[in-house]
Amino acid sequence: MHKFKNEGWLDRLIRINLSLILFILGFFWVGWIIQIILLILSAILFITWIVGFCGLYKLIWITTLKKDEKISKLYWIIFTALFIIISIAWSYYSIFFTKKFFIEDYNKMNKYYKQTLFDTGKEKRAESISNYNSLIKEYKIFLDKYTTYHPYSLSTDKNLNSDLENQFIVINSLKEKVNTGNLKEAHLSFEKIRPIFQDILKRNWFSMLAVSLVDFHDVMENVIEAADSKDSKWVINSYTEADIKLKAVEEVANDLEIQTIRKNLDEVKNLAEQNKIDTISAKAAELKSSFVKVYLKRG
Repeated sequence: MHKFKNEGWLDRLIRINLSLILFILGFFWVGWIIQIILLILSAILFITWIVGFCGLYKLIWITTLKKDEKISKLYWIIFTALFIIISIAWSYYSIFFTKKFFIEDYNKMNKYYKQTLFDTGKEKRAESISNYNSLIKEYKIFLDKYTTYHPYSLSTDKNLNSDLENQFIVINSLKEKVNTGNLKEAHLSFEKIRPIFQDILKRNWFSMLAVSLVDFHDVMENVIEAADSKDSKWVINSYTEADIKLKAVEEVANDLEIQTIRKNLDEVKNLAEQNKIDTISAKAAELKSSFVKVYLKRG
């Protein structure tokens, strides 16, 4: 069999690593035609790694296999074990981060939806128009991205595209009511959108707690950055928004783990108020640790 091989061990090592990278990218991170292309390339590299033979090399009369080169069984055992471990780790983090990025994109769009819903309910014309225009812009970005790309967590949702497209039609149709019409009627129409959004999240196993945690995460990072910079005033200013976002989390769940996040956040603020800059960074690290513990388990 050796005479039919034309790939050296380094060549094969590169191929299997490229195959893994392309598979992870194709399976978790991209969609449509690009996904198909990456998965096909990954399969080709994987097969040529196994057999040690490259048809292209054969056509152009080259080889990367050195004379009398042999690969020990120990190499195969060690490499196979490492390959499995790395594959599992990369897959886990790809699922984690694609889910996180989806929630972040959702929250970016949803904050304008919630604000528009609130402003139309209060019949605040100028505020309604401003937030509605931002909602249209952000929803279009969200729609264009997630009707052509479904992250792993939403990959089996056959109704996602139609739901997103139908809601955009509804939102777009309310322009006249928001600008010059009856804001109460617009508010009632916006209210009908909320259950559709919630259903998308629930049927794809996104908890409302996860959405609220991601919303809290970004403002929490501001508090942590301020603490690490030993800037007490910045910590206190950042705390205000973090407090609001954490209250939204507490409305969904307020068990011991969430209470630990609250305790750490408040202690960071208290240290800042007392100007205890030498201990504030360590407490901020505890805040982040308590958040990560909850998010990895329940996000």
